[in-house]
Parts: sequence; structure tokens; C-alpha cells
Amino acid sequence: MDYDLHLGDMREVLRTFEAESIDSIVSDPPYGLAFMSKNWDKGVPGEEFWKEALRVAKPGAHLLAFGGTRTYHRLMCAIEDAGWEIRDCIMWVYGSGFPKSLNVSKAIDKAAGAEREVVGQDGRSANESWLGTAKRGETGFGIGEWDITAPATEAAKQWAGWGTALKPAWEPIIVARKPLEGTVAQNTLKYGTGGMNIDGCRVGASAGDEPLKWEHGRGMGFHGAVDRGPCAAGTSPGRFPANLIHDNSDEVLALFPETAPAKKNKVSDERSVPFMQAGGEKSGGFSGRRDPSNSHDDNGGSAARFFYCAKANKKDRDEGNKHPTVKPTALMRYCVKMVTAPGGVVLDPFCGSGSTGKAAMLEGMNFIGIDLDPEYLRIAEARIEHALKNRESKC
Repeated sequence: MDYDLHLGDMREVLRTFEAESIDSIVSDPPYGLAFMSKNWDKGVPGEEFWKEALRVAKPGAHLLAFGGTRTYHRLMCAIEDAGWEIRDCIMWVYGSGFPKSLNVSKAIDKAAGAEREVVGQDGRSANESWLGTAKRGETGFGIGEWDITAPATEAAKQWAGWGTALKPAWEPIIVARKPLEGTVAQNTLKYGTGGMNIDGCRVGASAGDEPLKWEHGRGMGFHGAVDRGPCAAGTSPGRFPANLIHDNSDEVLALFPETAPAKKNKVSDERSVPFMQAGGEKSGGFSGRRDPSNSHDDNGGSAARFFYCAKANKKDRDEGNKHPTVKPTALMRYCVKMVTAPGGVVLDPFCGSGSTGKAAMLEGMNFIGIDLDPEYLRIAEARIEHALKNRESKC
């Protein structure tokens, strides 16, 4: 495995690359929301960005690009207009989103110059307790005691309880592919691209894990005929990967009543399970096995059929990483493995703090990262180097 990091505008950097030299692109580009007033997030990368990415990608190479729910339509259109084929859109669903809603009642009182009476305290975060006074910590969102205030003017009383936005609970991941050269089979044989690593990303099957049992002639979680792959007759290699990913939170599991009781056996406080472990014995009844210790099979309404991964926690971010939008390593490993052949080259033209690169190293792939910010690139190098050394020490 090897990696190469470049400082600069991705359009200019990619112009120095050979055409058809990249196996996959997995990236978390700017959402164009001016998140935390960051300059790099003031616009969605347009068509010219993705045209250059298309040039360096091999025919059949896949592109996975994260987006924001308010702006991903512009991102998807730019990618398509650049010549990519839109193949799908994965939903990453989570329950830990921060509400960023303006309190209309407070805004009315502030405009009128009226002082609101403090009527209580709330121990939730400032974003959850949107009735309170906004106090920002170092990361922008602190935990503490927050003032609950009452409307001061008649107009404010009339609009008490009104806000301007919903709580974010999912992010789209656009799935695109560079047009094939010939058929899928011809393209794959020539370039090693074009397909997706289905068996490598199945949910509930890992090295040493007992194959999932078949019931009534079909695998749990599957409908109709299923290719059993290399497994023995009567077993399944795991659940077919879907275009939905979740974080195993209470909010998400509430959508799947059959798996809600399994929360008492959750894996860890981190709530993040790498895909090669998801569905194992420690996953709180998510493996789909027919045994007394695991009564939560995938009967059609179970969250077990989907890969699950929480947002990045402090440990996953790594020491000294101040980037505000870090993606979890387990999720990025799942993404790069899905669209990149072993030993392939993964490109992230909006590298940030290097989550894609870290994932690529752990999966035994090569990586190229590009970013405009020298500080983020230094963080990315440290994280990628650490992941590479850890993997080599285990080999």
C-alpha cells in the first residue's frame, strides 16, 4: 500500500495526473452550507470539478460522494452533467443530528429589543434545547446548563414554539460510475472496474462467522432466488448490501420494532461496528442465527439487514483532529471496499482530515488525497501513516 497527498485545488492537481489511472473516487466534498462559517463549505463543487475527476478515472470506475440534504441535488446534477452515470443514492441514517433551527419567538423579541425572563434550566445541548440561550463551546456545540426563557412580547408569545428547520437525521451518498468500455465483463477484465464488491460487503458474514441458515428455501432477509456464491448448500454468505446505512441509535431502531429489544446488548458505547463484524455474536442479536441466544432474526422488518455505523466519536477522529465533519472509519472502509478492487487506487479530491485515506490503508489499497488546507492535510498524513503502521504491524 502507498499514499500520496497533494496540497492545492483539485482541478489543477488532477490535470497533472494520467488519464484513466484511478480505480475509484470516494469523497466527502463541501455541501455548500457554510458549515460553522467555514470558507471551504460555501459552495458545492460544480461540473468542472467532476469532469477532471472523470478524465483520470478508469472506465467503469465508481464515484461515491457524500452530500447535504439541502444541496445534494446540485451535486448530483454537476456529477451527471460532467459525464458520470448516476447509479444510486445511499442513505446514511442516524439519530445524532444537531437541530440548527432558529427560534422564531426569540428572534421577534430580539428584534423588538425585549428582554426575556429566565424561567428554568435545561441540561441538554444548546442545539437540542433550542429554546435556550446559545452558548458555544470549542467545537461549536457544548453540553451544560441552558437558560429556558419565556416570550416577552405579545408577538413572540403568538409564535412561541416555531422554528425554521428540522433536525437532520440522514445524509445521501451519491453513487455514480464512469461509462463502461464495452460490456461489464469486458470492462472488468481490462480495467478491473465496473462492478461492486457485493460479497465483500454483505452484512452479517465475517471471517470465521457461522454462515446464516436458510429458512423455507430462502435466506433470511432475501426475497426470491439468491446466488449463494461459494457457500455450501443450505447456507447464505450474508445479507445483500442495501442502499441504506444506519447508526444503530434508538431513533433508528424505533423504525424496526423487531430489533428494538436488542439495544440492551449493544456492542459498545461507540455504537460503531465495522462491516466485517456487523451481525456477529456481539452485535446484540443482529446475526440472524437460529439459536436461543439470538432471537432477533431478519424477518423483513429488522435493522439487521442493513450495515450500521455511528458517526465518528473522539477516538475515531484521532488525536488532534479538529476537522468539523469527520466521517467514521468503519463507514469509509465499507465504502472503499464496495467500489475498489484489492490493491486499487482510491482518490479523494476533497481529502479533509483523511478519513478515506485511513480507510484505504486499513483495506490494503493505495490512496491519493487532495486538499486546499495545509493544516487538514497534515492531520490527514498523521492519521493515514498511523493506520498504515498499525496494519503492517498486524500482518
